[in-house]
Amino acid sequence: MITNLTKTSTLWISFILVVLLTILFQVIAAQYNLVLLDGISDPQTAREIIATMTAQQRSVHVWVTSTLDVAYPITYGIFFAGTALKLYPANGKYLAWPALICVPIDLLEGVIQVFALTAAVDWIQMKAILTPLKFLLVLTALFITLYGFTKVRILRREML
Repeated sequence: MITNLTKTSTLWISFILVVLLTILFQVIAAQYNLVLLDGISDPQTAREIIATMTAQQRSVHVWVTSTLDVAYPITYGIFFAGTALKLYPANGKYLAWPALICVPIDLLEGVIQVFALTAAVDWIQMKAILTPLKFLLVLTALFITLYGFTKVRILRREML
């Protein structure tokens, strides 16, 4: 499994999918004049946004959260964990943890959002912890990746 995560083809495919999914989120949000709840950590603000949504907006948001926002954390998790494992041979197994931990946190946040959007259960209070934690872990994984690519580039330049 780890060998597959570090394959160059896996890293490229996951990177391209992350970019495409990021764009798709924005296109759908613009098309339906939709505020995506993924960036909202304040529970009261999230409740207010949900209260102002039309039935169509709620339906679209549930669809986006149930499909794209399931694929998204899995995809960025593969990319960030794979790059950590590949770029840091000695410590990659530790540096991959922020990306790996972030995936279930992002998925749990999505479940909570679907419940709130469908009025099934109101656990939106959990976003106050999950959303900032998700962003902290994603930014940590991004930093690890960017630093790793910078380190590799510097090493290659020194070798030439």
